[in-house]
Amino acid sequence: MTEPADILEWDACGLSVPAMRDEAHHGGRVVRCFRDRASSLHGLLAAAAARAPDGDALIDGERRLGYAALAHEVGVVAAGLSRLGISAGDRVVLMTANRAEFIIALFALARLRAIAVPLSIREQADGLAYVVGQCAATAVVLDAELGERTSAFADPGSRSAPMPILLRLPALDGGHPPAWPVAPIEWHALFDAGSITAETPGHEDDTAVLLYTSGTTGRPKGAMLSHFGIAHSVEHFRVCMGLTEGARIALAVPCSHVTGLVAIIATAAHCAGPVVIQREFKAPAFLALAARERVQATILVPAMYRLCLMQPDFAAHDLSAWQVGGYGGAPMPEATIDELSQRLPGLRLMNAYGATETTSPATVMPAQHTRSNLDSVGLTVPCGEIRIMDDDGREVASGETGEIWIAGPMVVAGYWDNPEATAREFTGGYWRSGDLGSKDARGFVRVFDRKKDMINRGGYKIYSVEVENLLMAQPGVIEAAVIGRPCPVLGERVHAVLNVDRAIATVDALRAACVALLADYKVPETFELGDRPLPRNANGKVIKRQLRDALSGARD
Repeated sequence: MTEPADILEWDACGLSVPAMRDEAHHGGRVVRCFRDRASSLHGLLAAAAARAPDGDALIDGERRLGYAALAHEVGVVAAGLSRLGISAGDRVVLMTANRAEFIIALFALARLRAIAVPLSIREQADGLAYVVGQCAATAVVLDAELGERTSAFADPGSRSAPMPILLRLPALDGGHPPAWPVAPIEWHALFDAGSITAETPGHEDDTAVLLYTSGTTGRPKGAMLSHFGIAHSVEHFRVCMGLTEGARIALAVPCSHVTGLVAIIATAAHCAGPVVIQREFKAPAFLALAARERVQATILVPAMYRLCLMQPDFAAHDLSAWQVGGYGGAPMPEATIDELSQRLPGLRLMNAYGATETTSPATVMPAQHTRSNLDSVGLTVPCGEIRIMDDDGREVASGETGEIWIAGPMVVAGYWDNPEATAREFTGGYWRSGDLGSKDARGFVRVFDRKKDMINRGGYKIYSVEVENLLMAQPGVIEAAVIGRPCPVLGERVHAVLNVDRAIATVDALRAACVALLADYKVPETFELGDRPLPRNANGKVIKRQLRDALSGARD
């Protein structure tokens, strides 16, 4: 098999790419696969327990479990779920904060070959009811504090489907939250049914996880992540980021989205290392946790790194173990990269680009190329393929702009019970990302904008990411989003919304920087400066629709 340019480039980076071969999966897609890989999500846990039974598996506050202990508890919970009638193929919603029980439930469901359906704790009762109905969930596991969300199930007359089993996890703070509208089964009741030690047989193409995309329009779609796709994604992370056996990885992003679940939880199991859990990201607490637990790898959004650097006691924390700093969801400002390189010289910073539909990574930036390719999201992962296509479905020349289409073993088969969306977004085994970008002759991929986010100012096309990159590099800027302000004459004008340190950043200084470095039609004509985080979805991306709605409301 002829090696494509991106594989040759990975080899040139000094990384040894495991042996691969072409295989047919998911109804006849022919994809490049790793010859040696885990057979399932649960197989990752079983292999880690065999290699490192006494090694740390998860650290959740004062609670610590080794891999043998985690595997045992997973077996106990699997038996309890089985006694409730949950079996292979059943869907179970997991709506919890970052906590040990999420990881235990995830692997217990995988042992039964049931399907986990993680859902953000920000989802309200209507959203929970929609997901439960759309995937016909058998059960819902909820934190005790989220009990009011079960109001969606309180009225029997409002349900066309059977009532799901409701399992209540203990309160995170040890307190006593208000009573639920409906009676749940307590989590501890699962521990009276013995243990299931063997995984239910199945095929690697089976769906392991349903992750509902936070779509910008319409109802969310349930992307079907397979055991096969997860096995390839964790190997991509291990190889491309140079993760070592026993790597200690921090979970500071939500466990309910693809980064937390695949890039951190599943990848830590693949490396037989611990998941170091932070309930919710707070920079001061994160720095203390990373130092205390000798965290070696992270995957965060750029704003999190910026907030860490802004802490006055940053230098007081011993972060010498921190070796890998992955990031995505937004560009990393050059100033942040330079400061991290100066203050943490042992930290390898790596951009990554992917989506729920690609089971996390589609590209990773080799650390030695980060500084010299700030405008790129890296190389296509070894088993993946990326093509840049025009609106007529034709591949464009190297370096030209088009829509990014992604294929490979990590790309999902489609959306749960949604053939229309599957047919619309998948073509010939490629997922049509909706992102505009390019790929150069060496294989480096650049992402310019979402097709729908490109601003059209009087016929001039403006990629919002270009303007955001410049703004993010300015002193005092923590986050930046650029959107189009409707204009009856030009169609749209450029509007910037920023989260800033008001003592440093000013409108005049930001405008001056843009005037000096951008074409005049790209310079924001209006600025909105605030001191609160910008709204983001579960994948860490700024929800520009919400910013546009707020702008429209202010104008009206």
